[in-house]
Amino acid sequence: MSDLSAVTPERIAETEKLIRPFIRHTPVMRVNLKDFGAKARSVDLKLELLQHSGSFKVRGAFASLLSRELPDAGVVAASGGNHGAAVAYAARERGVPAHIFVPSVSSQAKIDLIRSYGADLVVGGDRYADALAASERFAAESGALPIHAYDQPETLIGQGTLGKEIEEDLPEMTTLLVAVGGGGLIGGIASWLRGRVKIVAVESDGAPTLYEAFKAGKPVDAPAGGIAADSLAPKQVGQLMFPVAKQFVEPPVLVSDQDILDAQKALWSGARLVAEPGGAAAFAALLSGKYVPAPDERVCVLVCGSNTTAVKFA
Repeated sequence: MSDLSAVTPERIAETEKLIRPFIRHTPVMRVNLKDFGAKARSVDLKLELLQHSGSFKVRGAFASLLSRELPDAGVVAASGGNHGAAVAYAARERGVPAHIFVPSVSSQAKIDLIRSYGADLVVGGDRYADALAASERFAAESGALPIHAYDQPETLIGQGTLGKEIEEDLPEMTTLLVAVGGGGLIGGIASWLRGRVKIVAVESDGAPTLYEAFKAGKPVDAPAGGIAADSLAPKQVGQLMFPVAKQFVEPPVLVSDQDILDAQKALWSGARLVAEPGGAAAFAALLSGKYVPAPDERVCVLVCGSNTTAVKFA
């Protein structure tokens, strides 16, 4: 399905009520960019990195597990890490088996987290596309229910609940910066906001999936590398999200690995927030000056993932 009919504000609102008992309403932190070494400016950070399983992905996972019929074989997902952790967590909470396939680029933090939730984990292949192919073979053989990381209506609807939550938290917001990998998050959020807020896509220049899709006018294969490859590097953006992005999302801003690393360090030193590379990418656009808001913009940055071993406790 490639139109907007499957992912509506009405379905997002219904799903929000359905998953609310299972997810956290994550906080907003108002900060001044001067605390991070940049020019003084008030900005809101939506701290979705504090969500169950360490990222927004659990919203889409619960949307699937609570709205679809679950077979005895359980559920199966391919993931760079965060979606797998979310599905594993949601499956544990619902008492169903989870089978998760991740590529070798997945971080050890994410692999350990998935295992901690009791999922059957398979690590193999170099990139997300390899894990996806393996998960599809497993689904065909076992009868397990596939839960796609980004290109499935339930996933987008679940992630759209975050857009609803942010808008309710920050009714004065005019601009929202969102990191993009496969596009499920920004597609869901844009399906809720539908032009009421300027949505700025931010991508790693090592995995410019939406950037290349905008250039080509359709999802196309893009490089899949860079520091955030375990969360922002599928081959293509989703078919479902692209029509939504064309209508409601600004052309993507590209940030470098160094920009992302600087943003991670700044979030830690300036706010004691531990963000993974993909989780810090949107903030990197602001901190690096790759996105410069107008003086009257009320900016919110979505800090969306925290699954990293960057901080180690003795």
